[in-house]
Amino acid sequence: MGTKDTVITLKGSVEIVSEFFFTAINSILYQRGIYQPETFKRESKYGLTVLTTTDNGLLSYLSSVMSQMESWLTNDDVQRLVVVVTGLDSGETLERWQFNVSVEEGNKSVEVSMQSGNDENVSYNVMKSSSSMNKKRASKTARQVHDEIQAIIRQITASVTFLPLLNEPCSFDLLIYTSKAAVVPKKWEDSDPRYIMNSQEVKLRSFTTSFHQVDSMVTYKEADEWEL
Repeated sequence: MGTKDTVITLKGSVEIVSEFFFTAINSILYQRGIYQPETFKRESKYGLTVLTTTDNGLLSYLSSVMSQMESWLTNDDVQRLVVVVTGLDSGETLERWQFNVSVEEGNKSVEVSMQSGNDENVSYNVMKSSSSMNKKRASKTARQVHDEIQAIIRQITASVTFLPLLNEPCSFDLLIYTSKAAVVPKKWEDSDPRYIMNSQEVKLRSFTTSFHQVDSMVTYKEADEWEL
């Protein structure tokens, strides 16, 4: 039986979700022009050609975030990852790419927000979690999960066909929603959710492993409401 046909363990599920987040973030940064296209390289992943940053500072930053993410995922502490795109001139939130994480054992939590003191903008948010899923865990193979992830990456790539043009230079922030019990590094600070008023929402596909389910969506500010 090949590696991709192997039944997924908790450790394998954590690695799959973390790798998906890394790939999805890179794809968003490339497709939405947050970083210059020449700072990305082409790689083969999920049966697709994906773009990954070659910027050493960004790579180091994302690796640090993913390392912390894996720790939280292992302890069922992650509830949501949000990639926030903000206009540098207007200071407005223009897009929120949201990835909700569900685990079999739900975590009770209270609403708190925290943001990293890192030079790169990372945010940590603890929000109220959904009720736990009392379903029997079904076995899935890595191949099946990769096929589901492939569909999401394709949708991110195709997002330029329905999202408004970003008519100003933009930066990005990462918001991570976790359970109340999560151990939080001291460098993380308070942050607001960065919601978009009068927004449009497009639901993307989801994927599941034997341990995690990730549901995706993007919320954006309509072009005709921007100050041009």
